[in-house]
Amino acid sequence: MIKSGILMIIGSALLLGLFIYPLWNIELGAPQYPDPLAMNIYIDGIEGEDEFDIQNIDGVNKYIGMKKIPKPEEMWEFEVFPLVIGGMAGLGIIIGILGLLGKISVHWFLGWFILMMVLGLLGMYDFNSWLLDYGTDLDPNAIIKLKDAEGNPLNYKPPLLGTQQILNFTAHSYPRAGAVLMFIGMFFTLVAWWLGLKEVRSKKVNS
Repeated sequence: MIKSGILMIIGSALLLGLFIYPLWNIELGAPQYPDPLAMNIYIDGIEGEDEFDIQNIDGVNKYIGMKKIPKPEEMWEFEVFPLVIGGMAGLGIIIGILGLLGKISVHWFLGWFILMMVLGLLGMYDFNSWLLDYGTDLDPNAIIKLKDAEGNPLNYKPPLLGTQQILNFTAHSYPRAGAVLMFIGMFFTLVAWWLGLKEVRSKKVNS
């Protein structure tokens, strides 16, 4: 399983790109902001795309009662996610090396992929829950209180994925380089399992 083992190692290592590149980006465009406001979401914190973006987003949010963008120490996710990503990358590399040496079954590759899928879905669920809380848990003493057609407080939740109009802002929410590297890495590990399985079956037929 030389080829599949190497591919498993490379795929797992690509997760480490999340320590360098942002996972997600949310951009807010409006007529009063010719240069849209944007924030990059990393696995260990949130940063403005430009120097004063976070400050300006917090300033806008204050009027409608939304919370400030959280600092790393205010969300447990920013402590846990680096550990999970680092652990999964390390585990995948070890599995790839053991597969390369023929010490374990190729199904360990698939097991790692399934575990990563489950963790990824849990992460997306948690991210969406944070967006929902961020956009709906509003300060009752806010300067501006807007309501929908049914008289309920307006929902300012940004989209999990895609584009959405929020008042006069157009919000874009899309994955960034870190997420792309993670998806490519996961695809590599799935291909590694398929190549390994194909090799094992071929050996059985020829033996």
